[in-house]
Amino acid sequence: MTRYALPDLNTLPADIQAKILEVQEKSGFIPNVFLALARRPAEWRAFFAYHDALMVPETVGRSSHLSKGDREMIVTATSAANHCLYCVVAHGALLRIYEKKPLVADQVAVNHRKADITTRQRVMLDFALKVCERSHEIDDADFTALAAHGFDDEDAWDIAAITAFFGLSNRVANATGMLPNPEFYTLGRLPRPSASP
Repeated sequence: MTRYALPDLNTLPADIQAKILEVQEKSGFIPNVFLALARRPAEWRAFFAYHDALMVPETVGRSSHLSKGDREMIVTATSAANHCLYCVVAHGALLRIYEKKPLVADQVAVNHRKADITTRQRVMLDFALKVCERSHEIDDADFTALAAHGFDDEDAWDIAAITAFFGLSNRVANATGMLPNPEFYTLGRLPRPSASP
């Protein structure tokens, strides 16, 4: 799963254990990134604090024009550009779930310009990929294009910050040999079975 040994959950600090168990309760498994990064508790706390500030903005009390699906779409597209298997598979699963489209993650990861997404989302990903690959070329025209599709300067900041944060994550995942959990591959691909009455 990774080049570095995973710590035993029972040996981790109580706050990290609690968060990991909460994620396990919600998803039914422990995503590998939670244990892989827990070998360095201070870095784990900083990583997930920034992750939550970007990906769960309601936790920091600000509004945004980016949906959870939009955020996962940014991660999936830019992680594909960075060749990060872990993040494409894991965040692609979340993208399928939030957008309720079983094919969207594969489409966005391969070529967002041909994906079944809105024009607004396409413009958002154009900006994200420019930040990912050519941030030194960002200029006023990029912000004008975003504004024409309802994104303000704070949204542009979010798109750039999500792209940059996951650029870090992609590189750590690639360097450590982190692999996605098998569960991620099938999430959101098929409708959930309906509950029995």
